Amino acid sequence: MASSLAPLFQPIRVGNLNVQHRIVMAPLTRFRASKAHVHGELAKTYYGQRAGVPGTLIITEATFIAPQATGYANVPGIWNADQIAGWKAITDVVHAKGSFIFLQLWALGRSADAGILKEDGDFDVVAPSPIPLIDDYSPIKKEPVVPRELTVSEIKEYTQLYSKAASNAIEAGFDGVEIHSANGYLLDQFLQDVTNQRTDNYGGSVENRLRFPLAVVDAVVKAVGAERTAIRLSPWSKFQSMGMKDPLPTFTTLVERIRDAHPNLAYIHVVEPRMSVDLKESLSKENQHATNDLLRKAWGDRPYIAAGGLDRGDAIRIVKNEGGLVAFGRHFLANPDLPLRLKEDLALTPYNRDTFYTPEEAAGYIDYPFSEQVASVKA
Repeated sequence: MASSLAPLFQPIRVGNLNVQHRIVMAPLTRFRASKAHVHGELAKTYYGQRAGVPGTLIITEATFIAPQATGYANVPGIWNADQIAGWKAITDVVHAKGSFIFLQLWALGRSADAGILKEDGDFDVVAPSPIPLIDDYSPIKKEPVVPRELTVSEIKEYTQLYSKAASNAIEAGFDGVEIHSANGYLLDQFLQDVTNQRTDNYGGSVENRLRFPLAVVDAVVKAVGAERTAIRLSPWSKFQSMGMKDPLPTFTTLVERIRDAHPNLAYIHVVEPRMSVDLKESLSKENQHATNDLLRKAWGDRPYIAAGGLDRGDAIRIVKNEGGLVAFGRHFLANPDLPLRLKEDLALTPYNRDTFYTPEEAAGYIDYPFSEQVASVKA
């Protein structure tokens, strides 16, 4: 193996896991669950295919923690017995292939479709502040609504919903959970001053805006352990009308607080500044001079996953020069044997955007081919 490639395929300890290489499958919303937010055979095949290179770390698509946290159709949940059973079939096949899997915990906040929330239990669209989402890039097109501001008691209830969802994930056989605090969803809405204009203890200062996300981290760690807990952040993303003028004081402080309270956290997962806000493009010309270096420095030598529009050269360079791991989304979607393709520098199958978000369809989900040159990996 070329010396420049070797670091990408060195084992690394992530939480309780001995991951065998640094290429992670990023969380990818695909809308293949049922209307009841339950996964079936399609998802079992999909995740099983992508676990075929032993020792791979998979992060699942974002998964709703509770009925009031929903707002999209055909997205899985983790709050009831049927959902837990659906996920257990998936974790079993991933583990049978010698790989590992974390569940990403999700609450939408103001991003939710009001109609879906009504169907799932007559819930309101909620947020830290009554600021509507006006966004041209989301795959879910919906009429903007003014969200209802969450009460303090509801914030505390949500904290417990995250905790219960994490416990359910472990019951379903997951190796850990990743708290989704990125891309303009509920926890990110509390972190950023563009969406959080509260005047109580959950808004205003950096300390106050961190309060809810940090409480969720604490609750999840208490429920399942620090080694089974992780968090995803996107300091620079403009997706869903996010984007503070200077996100670094808020996000660096957040990372420092998590590091000090939970030094054994499995990892932090951070989206690169250059990732495009437009889902039709991978890279953006915005944020050309932005960097996550301060977050990486604050986190130290603990596992750090970089994500966002990376290619093979980026992955080799990042792991060689900065360490940690790298997450691939679109390319892992279209190349179930991606780690071996990158190792052997094989051609990648192009992804088809038209089938990214096609509910309950096998096409564009489980029919991407394995490389003919990698006979050892099978669906």
